[in-house]
Amino acid sequence: MSAAQTTAAKPYYFVPQPSYWPLVGSVALLLLGMGAALWMNSVTAGAWMVAAGFAVLVVMLFGWFGTVIGESEARLYNRKVDASFRWSMSWFIFSEVMFFAAFFGALFYIRNLAVPDLGSLTSKMLWPDYTAGWPTVGPYIKEQFTPMGAIGIPLLNTIILLSSGFTLTVAHHALKAGHRGALKFWLFATIALGFTFIGFQAYEYIHAYSALNLKLTTGVYGSTFFMLTGFHGAHVTIGAIMLSVMLARAMKGHFDNEHHFAFEAAAWYWHFVDVVWLLLFVLVYWL
Repeated sequence: MSAAQTTAAKPYYFVPQPSYWPLVGSVALLLLGMGAALWMNSVTAGAWMVAAGFAVLVVMLFGWFGTVIGESEARLYNRKVDASFRWSMSWFIFSEVMFFAAFFGALFYIRNLAVPDLGSLTSKMLWPDYTAGWPTVGPYIKEQFTPMGAIGIPLLNTIILLSSGFTLTVAHHALKAGHRGALKFWLFATIALGFTFIGFQAYEYIHAYSALNLKLTTGVYGSTFFMLTGFHGAHVTIGAIMLSVMLARAMKGHFDNEHHFAFEAAAWYWHFVDVVWLLLFVLVYWL
């Protein structure tokens, strides 16, 4: 019986030793929260506290995840622990679904309820010059802008992100088949596509600000556009970092066809990001 099979057959549920990493994470969050509050109130020390908070947070992430990786590679986790990890990641992704659902819900409310109401006969008494339609800045702002079209970078980014989902699936199958070289190649290709997406989105934002006069402050269209696409871009960045860590671990010989939940968790997250982008492309760019 292999070491992995022996560990999986153990009846106990692994309980880790007491750790100081949660305390380190609490210090990071305290610095971030206090620093952000001071920074928004123009206190010079606020920016430095935020920077220190991020630094402590990075140290915590490396240390805490490093401990978990060490325990995993030592085969201290059995199937019960594996099931707990899977449930935890599932609930985390569900929370992300609810996060984006709130923003999509706001977009639906604005486009289908608020804007038509502002153009109703009753509202015409307050804003006689306002014409209800989408995209709009609302009845107060008179600034002109050009909405972002679907053809161009958004369509190209859609192709890139969907392709990354395919390459990641190929990498997953290569891992389960024991093909380490193919795993590394296709995982690297996925990461490259992810960072290419981020680069094109950064260019799109620069173009929006400089050529289209489309900004976060450009009324309700600008705020919803940048909130939805910006948070998605942040999630793509996090996902690309997660996959980069998986590639580094694969280069070190981690994972086998039966023991690779960390890879699967990153893959679940990446496919979630793909699905959200499809909704974004249709509801934000296309319609």
